[in-house]
Amino acid sequence: MKNRWIETEAIAHATKDENLGLRVYSSQLLGQDADLVLHGGGNTSVKGDLQNVFGDSEPVLLVKGSGWDLRSIEAAGFPAVKMDYLLRLGELDRLSDSEMMRQLRLALLDPTAPTPSVEAILHALIPHKYVDHSHADAVVAISNSPDGAALLADIYGDEVLILPYMMPGFILAQQVAEATASVEWESLRGIVLLHHGIFTFDEDAKTSYDNMIDLVSKAEDFLQSKTAGRGLAIASYQPTEQDCLQLSRLRLAAADIMGKPVLVRLETNELAAGFAALENCPEIATRGPLTPDHTIHAKAFAAIFEDDPIPGLQQFQSDYTDYFNKHRADYHQCLDCMPRYGVWRNKGMVYLAANQKRLQIVQDISQHTIKAIQLAESLGGWQTLPSQDLFDVEYWELEQAKLKSSATAAEFEAKVAVVSGAASGIGQACVQELIGKGAVVLALDIAEGFAEQFSSSQVMSVHCDVTDKMAIESALTQAVLEFGGIDIVVSNAGSFPASQNIEDIDDQSWEKSLQLNLSSHMKLLRATLPYLNNGIDPAVVIIASKNVPAPGPGASAYSVAKAGLTQMARVAALELGAQGIRVNVLHPNAVYDTGIWTDEVLASRAQHYGLTVEQYKTANVLKTEVAAADVARAVAIFAGNSLAKTTGAQLPIDGGNERVI
Repeated sequence: MKNRWIETEAIAHATKDENLGLRVYSSQLLGQDADLVLHGGGNTSVKGDLQNVFGDSEPVLLVKGSGWDLRSIEAAGFPAVKMDYLLRLGELDRLSDSEMMRQLRLALLDPTAPTPSVEAILHALIPHKYVDHSHADAVVAISNSPDGAALLADIYGDEVLILPYMMPGFILAQQVAEATASVEWESLRGIVLLHHGIFTFDEDAKTSYDNMIDLVSKAEDFLQSKTAGRGLAIASYQPTEQDCLQLSRLRLAAADIMGKPVLVRLETNELAAGFAALENCPEIATRGPLTPDHTIHAKAFAAIFEDDPIPGLQQFQSDYTDYFNKHRADYHQCLDCMPRYGVWRNKGMVYLAANQKRLQIVQDISQHTIKAIQLAESLGGWQTLPSQDLFDVEYWELEQAKLKSSATAAEFEAKVAVVSGAASGIGQACVQELIGKGAVVLALDIAEGFAEQFSSSQVMSVHCDVTDKMAIESALTQAVLEFGGIDIVVSNAGSFPASQNIEDIDDQSWEKSLQLNLSSHMKLLRATLPYLNNGIDPAVVIIASKNVPAPGPGASAYSVAKAGLTQMARVAALELGAQGIRVNVLHPNAVYDTGIWTDEVLASRAQHYGLTVEQYKTANVLKTEVAAADVARAVAIFAGNSLAKTTGAQLPIDGGNERVI
């Protein structure tokens, strides 16, 4: 375990507020190591004094607030809680979870601050200034073995207190208080909570952090000594086109279980493929998670997929229903029955989630879990908590509350879109519009380096010549492996060739326009159809042109291609309607915020017509400027539910063109 402490950085953090500054710094160091902290796991605190509204100095606990991640936490993420209040809460005989959280908010110095960690009372009871808590993989992996408690006791001796698993919150604070009632705290460097994690503490921030790194390193060294020569299983697997199609069918079936779109990812790296190739992986993958907290994100066990993954999905649904019915109380409402991760035998790991952020969380948790499983197997077997304990955490009211949001899901959340010609103009605007509404997007363009335009994890940018059948298929394969399918196709790639009358047009210009402005769209649509057939409310939006209903002289190569494209879209609407795939066409005109319309070109064209640039840009019935974003909004309308009963339509986006009208 790497010690990341750098004294100069620590001093810089301590400049404004030594106690809180060092707390922020060491918390971020813990959060940087995924083997210690994953996605909001773990918590830290520091004790000190703050001035209240009366001007009195009051002892407080500055503890990690709910919703903050240690990796990026700042001072605002440590709400100040009255120490006296917390200590009195710790003396109570009983306190329900919901009442405890209510009391924690009542104990805040600032009622607008984040809600304190559920472990706030426990942090207050530990009589040291700094307290660090992580869910260290190595420590938990050892505790998830048959003799885990004894092994940890041998590793740490008397410097660490080993306690049995207890649900987080008030009862855990009580357990620690009782277990340490006669303990000399100065003799302890840490506390291990079996199947949960490890606490370290000290009066000094660096020492508490150093204790964490040192104690976890000892656990890692122990595992290394026990697994020498028996490394993690590795294998290789190259996904096929058939795998991609099956993945899209799995996604559609999973979305049906969830009642909304979901994302699905197949990981086939050496570790994922190696685990999937283990003969006993169906048995060890369903025993339970690395730590009970993971049930909140990843459920209590994995799904097992054979060659056809659909039966495995159905089996998980049945098994999860049985698990719920076995452990439920009258007041429990069953959560969805969709797995969050699964083993696709001899192929790799499959992840499922309701959006991109949660998909990454599930993947990260799964990666750490399959490593820990194999390490624990080398110690005698992967042995997690009984399913009742896992259920209690998964259905714990406090944890469930973290996953709920009052915000309505974005319109295209977990939808997968493909946008061609994405580097600039209308294509770029479409990408931004769709990710702004929650979609993930495969952005295609031939421009070099265009990926840098999109900093969002919702965008997969692929350099692709859309006139090349193989290039298109390769890009789609990448997207389906990453997201699970395709729901929306925005076929936009194109270019406007130099003006030539028919008598002057050369064969090369003619063929080039047809190839890009017509044939490439057919190739993209043809390649996406197998996935659209398994898509969720699938929709195709074709970007044509005003030149279709109102062509002009000197643009035959462009106008003919766009007219052919529109005719193809009409035929596609007829052919694909039975599969529920909608195909609609937009006819933009005079969209000037694109790469081809430089200031010089605009000035030249305006002068040609005897107009100012502003007059030229608003030369339409509505006297308004048409922007790429206007076209993108129309794309979203056609791709969404607002026009769910519309196909084969053609809509101008031109501010009103007299010739079109």
